[in-house]
Amino acid sequence: MTNTLAQPVESQLIDAIRPYQGFRRVFVAYSGGVDSHVLLHACAQQRELKEKLTAVYVHHGLQAIADQWAGHCQATAFSLGIAFKELRVDARPINGQSPEEAARNARYGALSLLLGDQDLLLVAQHREDQLETVLLQLFRGAGLPGLSGMPVVMPIGKGILLRPLLNVSKKEIEAYAAGHELDWVEDPTNQSAEFDRNFLRNDVLPLLKKRWPALDKTVSRSAAHCADAQSVIREEGSDLLKQYLESESQTLSLALWSCLDSARQALLLRAWFGFMGLKMPSQRVIHQIIHEVIDAAETGKAEVFTQGHAIRRFRNRLYCLEAKCFQLPEKRDFEWSSQQQSLDLSEYLKLQRIKASSGISVDQWLAAKITVSFRRGGETISLPGRKGRHSLKNLFQEAAIPPWERPIIPLIYLDGQLAAVADRWVSDEFYTVSPGACYRIVFIKETPG
Repeated sequence: MTNTLAQPVESQLIDAIRPYQGFRRVFVAYSGGVDSHVLLHACAQQRELKEKLTAVYVHHGLQAIADQWAGHCQATAFSLGIAFKELRVDARPINGQSPEEAARNARYGALSLLLGDQDLLLVAQHREDQLETVLLQLFRGAGLPGLSGMPVVMPIGKGILLRPLLNVSKKEIEAYAAGHELDWVEDPTNQSAEFDRNFLRNDVLPLLKKRWPALDKTVSRSAAHCADAQSVIREEGSDLLKQYLESESQTLSLALWSCLDSARQALLLRAWFGFMGLKMPSQRVIHQIIHEVIDAAETGKAEVFTQGHAIRRFRNRLYCLEAKCFQLPEKRDFEWSSQQQSLDLSEYLKLQRIKASSGISVDQWLAAKITVSFRRGGETISLPGRKGRHSLKNLFQEAAIPPWERPIIPLIYLDGQLAAVADRWVSDEFYTVSPGACYRIVFIKETPG
C-alpha cells in the first residue's frame, strides 16, 4: 500500500505541470538516483503526461560505473513504458572550473540542445537542494540573484525547464520511493566531502537541523522573498537601461551618470551586462569599471577586461567590446590582387571591393599594384572638396572614431600612394565619379563566435 506521505509528490507535480499541459514533448532528467526516479515514476502515473514522456540520462563520462547506471535507467524507463534517451557529454573541467560546475554546464548544455519549441524539461531538485543552493550562494557572498536560489520555472534552449518538486522535502520523496518500492542507484561521490555541496549536505546541515528542524522551509521562504525583491530590482534596472542605452551602438551614455547614486550605478552596469549577454559582473569588476574607467581621465586607454570583453570609455560613452575584434593582425602588410574581390586581414577583419558610381576608378585599380597596411604614424591624405592635406590623426578625431579602432583601420595603397582609408575616405588623387566604372571599398569587422 502506498505511504500517505507520497501524496505531496503527486499533488505538487500535478499543480506544477498544469500550465504546461499543451506542451508537445516532456523530458525528465533521469540520473537513476532516488529523486529523479521518484519524479519519473510520478510522471508515469499521469496518463495524459505519460505518452509525451522521455527519460533522459546524461552520461558524463567521469566514472566507469556510469555505463551500468545508463543501463539501469534505460531498463527502468522501459519498465514504466517510457521512451529513453542517453546523452554523452565531456564534463572534464576547463579554465579553472570546479568539477561540479563543469558537470553542471555540460549537463544543461546537452539538455538545452535537446529541447525545441513547446518542449518541457522536468528536473527533480527539491526543497533541501534549494536550501543547499542558497547557503552555498550566501557563503560565496552572492547578492539577491544568488540568494533567490533556483527558480521553479525558467527558459532553457528553445523550451522550458520546470522544477515541480522544489517545494517537496527529501523526506517526502524518500517516503514515495519506499511506498512504491522503487529501486535506484547511489553515486558514491555523493559521500565525498571534497565537494562543497556534499560537505554541506552530509556534515553541516544535519547539525543545523537538530537546532532548526524547519530550516529547509524557512530558507526556501527567504529565497522566495529575495526572488520577489530581485524581480522588482530587475524592472528598475530595465527602466534605467532604457534611459541610458544607445541601442544602435549598444553603449551607455554617461552624460547623466553623476545623477545616479552608487547603488543605481551598479544596477545600471549589471543591467547593461545582461543586455550584452554576459554574466553578472562581480562587485570587484563593478568597482573597477567605475573608478578605473568612468572616473578616469578620458584618454581612450583606460579599460577593464572581463569575460573576453574590454570595457572602455570615449566621448562620454561606455563601450563593451569583444577584445578579439580589436587585435591587430599578426601580418601588417598585405598584397591585394587587383583581380581579387576580397582580402582577409585576420579572422575578424576583411576588405571587399564592390562596383559603385563613385570611388576609385576600375581602370586605375586593375592597372595598379595594390597593398594594404596599417597606421605607422604621420600619414596624410587629400580629400575631395577640401583644401590641403589632412593627417589621419585629425580625421579620426573629427569623425569621433574611438582610439582603439584606429590601429585596425586598413590603409589601401595603389602603387605606393595612399588611395583610401578603409571605407571612410578616398584620396582626391584617386576619387572618380563614373556610374558603374568605380570600386568602393567595404571594411567588414565580424563578431567572434
